[in-house]
Amino acid sequence: MSLAATARIVAGADGSLPVLESDGPLALRRTRAPGPYTRVTVVGAMSAPLGGDRLRLETEVRDGARLLVDSAAATVALPGRGGAPASYDIALTVGADAELRWLPEQLVSAAGSVLRMRTRVDLAAGARLVLREEQVLGRHAEQPGTLVSRLTVRHAGRLLFDQELGHGPGAPAGWDGPAVLAGHRATGQLLVVDPAFADKPAETRLLGEHAVLAPLAGPAALVTAVAPDALALRRVLNEALVLLAPL
Repeated sequence: MSLAATARIVAGADGSLPVLESDGPLALRRTRAPGPYTRVTVVGAMSAPLGGDRLRLETEVRDGARLLVDSAAATVALPGRGGAPASYDIALTVGADAELRWLPEQLVSAAGSVLRMRTRVDLAAGARLVLREEQVLGRHAEQPGTLVSRLTVRHAGRLLFDQELGHGPGAPAGWDGPAVLAGHRATGQLLVVDPAFADKPAETRLLGEHAVLAPLAGPAALVTAVAPDALALRRVLNEALVLLAPL
């Protein structure tokens, strides 16, 4: 049976979490944090998302707050009865002079699953964002499910980034071709928005053989990467994280 669940996080500038609401498989826990950050870890309470599930995670970082959100394990999209698609919506709001580090574990698209994932980010002027996305297409030695993900970021009311990617059966032709994944089974990106980039943009450079760092038209930098597996992908994105936004 499919389910609908919504969890909410609100972080205050004093380190408080005035709202920390878990729901269904989205279990939220306050955990030990480095430096000035408040940290919340998403702990999966059950197998999800399954086909037909509708999950939503809302996060608000109030003016001046510092929040780090991670997860205890990878999220695995699984098929459900009847083949209905699952949806996972993430809504992130970051206030003035606030910072959000959004660093979940990988999303694994298991064979037979269909997942539509949508992440919307609304940043106030002066806000900072570090956002990592990692997608693994299929578990070990299996074909991937269908995964469609879209990331939209607005900064000070203006569109900064809007990208949709589709992988697996039913995705547009060529998703696995030489111009896209070229046979790789892990792909990801690291987006960093920082007011400092307005005066000194990041320089374009290669990171290893299959990753590139590029400045965006705004106070932001984007690293995109493909890799043969999740471990290799994490390695290159960790390198990018240390380069662009070290703790």
